[in-house]
Amino acid sequence: MTVRLWDGAAAPQPHPPTEWVMLDWGTSALRGALLNAQGQVLQERSFAQGILSVPTGGFATVFAERFGDWMAEPHRRCLISGMAGSRQGWQEAPYCPCPAGFTELGQHLLWLEPGRIALVPGLSCMAADALQTPDVMRGEEVQIFGALQLAQRHSATLVLPGTHSKWVQVAQGRVTDFKTYMTGEVYGLLSQHSILAKTLVPNAAFDSAVFLQGIAHSQQAGSVLHQLFAVRTLALFERVPAEALASYLSGLLIGEELRSQAIANTAGPVILIGSDALTLRYTLALQHLRIDSQSWGAEATWAGLFALATASFDAPPKDLA
Repeated sequence: MTVRLWDGAAAPQPHPPTEWVMLDWGTSALRGALLNAQGQVLQERSFAQGILSVPTGGFATVFAERFGDWMAEPHRRCLISGMAGSRQGWQEAPYCPCPAGFTELGQHLLWLEPGRIALVPGLSCMAADALQTPDVMRGEEVQIFGALQLAQRHSATLVLPGTHSKWVQVAQGRVTDFKTYMTGEVYGLLSQHSILAKTLVPNAAFDSAVFLQGIAHSQQAGSVLHQLFAVRTLALFERVPAEALASYLSGLLIGEELRSQAIANTAGPVILIGSDALTLRYTLALQHLRIDSQSWGAEATWAGLFALATASFDAPPKDLA
């Protein structure tokens, strides 16, 4: 498969698209879906071939091996989101600065094959601090717009739990601000590589009651660095069963994440996007704080890519030279 970047020449006029090939190409996994003209998922595929496992110069080959049969139909179009557009990916698609909606994302698509295959750029925003600290996301932006489409909302607070959780503000269909929290990564480090790992039971079942104790304790005054040591002392004094300590640790960290959010007066439910296991924890935590929420899963990715594709593929590719 020959891959070339858009060179600024006159864009070909594509035939009306009949079906779409949508890819979410992340750090550790590659997921794809074949959608019809109405955005309905016809097929899905998943592979343990994230960008870190692809050799230099090998992205086009992996794409052809995994999705070449889908792309054999000449009227199919493809959008690729996630880390495939990072500096370590297929090609680096520069971040689209916030505030941004469909129009801005569409203008910043990086075309691998003009009018047919494009990388979604991801978003960046600058904090209102002295350093104007930058924050970035890749892949989450399509989930955000997909969830808004599914929820039929134009403004919301959204949360994308995970290794690096995102808290996002959207107003009138445009992402205005977001912040990243390393909650999942810190949990992994503490539960596997710290003194706390000696007290935790691996793969223990989730204990919602103890998890909420962690949420409650995290909302009290004091440093989370002090509260984390309680994971060890509660085990020493047998105040919490060993099997429930991981749930308590999760509650402390997610609670700390929630403590910094101004969500008490959020208009409408908070929108959660992610796996059932993660969104359940955030749902319980928000309920404890008397905040309503609604959850979406993988369908948000395909809905977002479809909405972006139908809004962008009729326009000529932007000259990125």
